[in-house]
Amino acid sequence: MGTPESLTATDAQPIRIGMVGHAFMGAAHSHAWRTAPRFFDLPLVPELGVLAGRDADRVTAAARRLGWAGTETDWRALVERDDIDLVDICTPGDTHAEIAIAALRAGKHVLCEKPLANSVPEAEEMAEVAAEAATRGVFAMCGYSYRRTPALALARNMVRDGKLGTIRQVRAQYLQDWLSDENAPLTWRMDKAKSGSGALGDIGAHSIDAAQFVTGQGITGVSAIMETFTKERPVGGDFVGLGGSGAAGADVERGPVTVDDAVIFSARFDGGPIGVFEASRAALGRKNAMRLEVNGSRGSIAFDFEDMNYLNYYDGGSGADPDSLGFRRINVTEAHHPYTGNWWPVGHGLGYEHGFTHQVVDLLTAIGAGTQPTPSFSDALQVQRVLTAVEHSAGMDSRWTSVDGREGQKR
Repeated sequence: MGTPESLTATDAQPIRIGMVGHAFMGAAHSHAWRTAPRFFDLPLVPELGVLAGRDADRVTAAARRLGWAGTETDWRALVERDDIDLVDICTPGDTHAEIAIAALRAGKHVLCEKPLANSVPEAEEMAEVAAEAATRGVFAMCGYSYRRTPALALARNMVRDGKLGTIRQVRAQYLQDWLSDENAPLTWRMDKAKSGSGALGDIGAHSIDAAQFVTGQGITGVSAIMETFTKERPVGGDFVGLGGSGAAGADVERGPVTVDDAVIFSARFDGGPIGVFEASRAALGRKNAMRLEVNGSRGSIAFDFEDMNYLNYYDGGSGADPDSLGFRRINVTEAHHPYTGNWWPVGHGLGYEHGFTHQVVDLLTAIGAGTQPTPSFSDALQVQRVLTAVEHSAGMDSRWTSVDGREGQKR
């Protein structure tokens, strides 16, 4: 998880990137592709080659703004181009499988945004095709960027090194409030056919990945409830945020919301720990509170992305001074901390965008070494199985559901 070994400028070879999608994630990924080689010595230097989008005028404007050399209005044309080595997928979930499979079969490396797909069968096919491609030196990775936050990467190292002892409990929350306003307009993120799920897949998937990444353990079963607070939303219009209305009034056409606004589930991990997870896009006052706490037999860690440069650590070891017990805040900006040595002086914090840069760094470092980057499509398939188990449990009155699809008693 640390800084890649230094390379001279002559060692680095170009890798030509094609990206599909240019909205929120497209902007974040574009920034990362531009920034990574300027702060990290990489075995491959990304060239922002082609940006694909359906509308010619919009994709041309986006390419100019985000730094892409060329454009396509059909992702298939991008995949078929000989001057593209890697395809970056930043589109809604219903398109991930088709694009990723086509790109891998065309010999392109793939970075695909999370969640991997909208269903387990799609994710299974993606993982199978990716595994075959890897035997030919063509690699795929799923974009769970939060695991690249230095504080969470440090937490993973601490758990791996035994500083928390035996892991007993995990509690994870991801809370936002941008859908608290009932007049926020209907978008693809509220359409199950396009997004797969709501708060569960949009933000809860990050919590699932982060919990499994930090603990090094997989979730084996869940019991869940899900709720949609606003059943219909205005069709069209732009949401201007809380305190203003993007589309309101009795005469405004409203359409059905087919995904969840909030989800809560309990879980078991394969090594024995139990966990509690919550995701909501209607938690007033919470803007991006992605939180993770892990309790072990010797210590605990606690993290909140709204305070992302700090990791809270409780040392409960036998040598601890009973007069000074309590959580202590670690400012994760020292040069020896994961990723941070390539950035600013100590105490000069990082931000949301740095996780995407670190994602590019890890991906290109792995491709350059000819090794599988993580999380692989197989790793992301396991998250997809958890998402599906949560939905199944919620639809069966919170019945305990194994991640492999079986219902039954808690183990």
